[in-house]
Amino acid sequence: MKPVKITDTTLRDAHQSLWATRMRTEDMLPILAEMDEAGFFSMEVWGGATFDVCLRFLGEDPWERLRQIKRHVKKTPLQMLLRAQSLVGYQHYPDDVVREFVSLSVKNGIDIIRIFDALNDVRNMVVPMDAAKKAGAHVQASVVYTMSPVHTTKHYLETATSLAELGADSICIKDMAGLLTPFKAYELVSLLKKELGIMIHLHSHYIGGMAVGAYLKAAEAGVDVIDTASVPLAFGASQPPVETVVRAFQETDYDTGLNLRHLFHIAKYFEALRKSRGFDRGVTRITDMRVFEHQVPGGMISNLVSQLEEQGALERIHEVLEEIPKVRAELGYPPLVTPTSQIVGTQAVLNVLSGARYKLIPGEVKAYVRGLYGRPPAPVDLEIQKKIIGDEEPLTVRPADKLEPGLAKAERECVGLARSPEDVISYAMFPQVAKKFFEERQRGAITREETKEAKPTKETKEVKTTQTTLWSKEDSKLNLQEIKELIKIIDETEISELNLESDGVKIAIRKGPSSVTSVPVTAAARVAAEPPVQAAPSVEMTVGKVAEPIVGANTEIITAPMVGTFYNAQSPEAAPYVEVGQMVKVGQPVCIVEAMKLMNEIESEVEGKIIQILVENGQPVEYGQPLFVIEK
Repeated sequence: MKPVKITDTTLRDAHQSLWATRMRTEDMLPILAEMDEAGFFSMEVWGGATFDVCLRFLGEDPWERLRQIKRHVKKTPLQMLLRAQSLVGYQHYPDDVVREFVSLSVKNGIDIIRIFDALNDVRNMVVPMDAAKKAGAHVQASVVYTMSPVHTTKHYLETATSLAELGADSICIKDMAGLLTPFKAYELVSLLKKELGIMIHLHSHYIGGMAVGAYLKAAEAGVDVIDTASVPLAFGASQPPVETVVRAFQETDYDTGLNLRHLFHIAKYFEALRKSRGFDRGVTRITDMRVFEHQVPGGMISNLVSQLEEQGALERIHEVLEEIPKVRAELGYPPLVTPTSQIVGTQAVLNVLSGARYKLIPGEVKAYVRGLYGRPPAPVDLEIQKKIIGDEEPLTVRPADKLEPGLAKAERECVGLARSPEDVISYAMFPQVAKKFFEERQRGAITREETKEAKPTKETKEVKTTQTTLWSKEDSKLNLQEIKELIKIIDETEISELNLESDGVKIAIRKGPSSVTSVPVTAAARVAAEPPVQAAPSVEMTVGKVAEPIVGANTEIITAPMVGTFYNAQSPEAAPYVEVGQMVKVGQPVCIVEAMKLMNEIESEVEGKIIQILVENGQPVEYGQPLFVIEK
């Protein structure tokens, strides 16, 4: 028996599970010195969804966040979560991209890298583990825990043994859905300690209420480290509270040695932050308790709720939770952890919302069935496989073996935008998102998601909570004087972008370096007749046409099947899927609608000629919004 060590997840998994990863760097910095003095084994501060959210929503450079944290945390090792060959994204990346990302992560401050593969396919972990070893990091290889006919104790032991043979410094049992019962935890930890003889780390979530019990029994079995979070960010879909766990082990041989008074001092800071930002507490709901049936992790349930709210279909959450186990079984029982949780969850949502199972199939689901994520734990249902990829044979080799090197390509494509090797690797993983971030950074006007507590100014009609955007609800036409007044509003307030639509004209006004812009003559005759707009300093204005679809007896309209973002190409540098005048066939992809963390290819259901493209690249679209007009 020996003391149990604690890894704090507050700054990564906890706010990812409860606050949609919306804690900002400025929220973290004031408390870092206190956390550094707490005596944690490590602090998980990076990886997972933090990278994507920083770039996409918070207007932050994730690399700079890591560097700032490292400057403040001088004693405690910094830890990150890596999705094996998927890094911090939702697809597999080439080996050169993987090696560069891992190397830069360590260079910028990471000490411990927890690596997992969503399918427990060890082949996908070889390169990132080797890269982490060469970079000098502590390599913590993970066994993803779930329940299915094929996920047996033998499976977990074989997986862990393979990872130990690859040189893992420690093994993590990753129980992302809180499914691990106390007695199963004792059995599994005992077995791994006996057979492998290396450090065992247990990660669980409170969602089903069993995590504290699992930690207590794991301690009896010899577990070395467990994951907890500060109490304002604990419970529910997050980890157990560190305060509860520390008290449970006090005055025993497993005593963590952490000071409760100090921990509550830290908790006081996060509780004040929680209240100021309007974030919810971790709560275990009935749908959470049903995790033993549907096995959906708490963070995934939170995402499903958010996704269904976006689609205006929150009342169908129970249908989706019933559909998820069916899809999971048909796809070979993948553990529900990123990215397979998104793959299974989004397909279930689409099955429910479309009214026909597998009518809409995201590109990532097709890639999964093709074997591009690795070997499924069990064979994919043959009937479903045929529906998704036809007669195509899935890959049997390691998926990354089929990928061309990507680093040089990324360097070429972001010349003039990237300022560092870190920028290049950000682009290699998230080209659309990174390019937008770099362009906004270049003009000094990075879009930043508005905080929950922010109040609309008296000048605004409505401010969306998802981005700093004002939409006019007035029916009156926008004249030049009105445009000038709106420019004055954006220049005198913290609003960074106004998007308005009136009388068929869409107007976007963004803060930027340009002081004088003009209205394109193609926008609308009544606007084009006006002289150039003299904008306030640091304001840029662009105007675009909102076209009305041409409707005729021989035309067909392709509409958006979901709320999301429209992209006309697979990457910023790729050719568009289709152009006006182009002939398309049934089943031919015409665009991407990015939604629910996946890039969903939209296919034509008719054969004909594209006569109108009704939306612009990167434009948000609503469910049912017309995208294309096809002449049959």
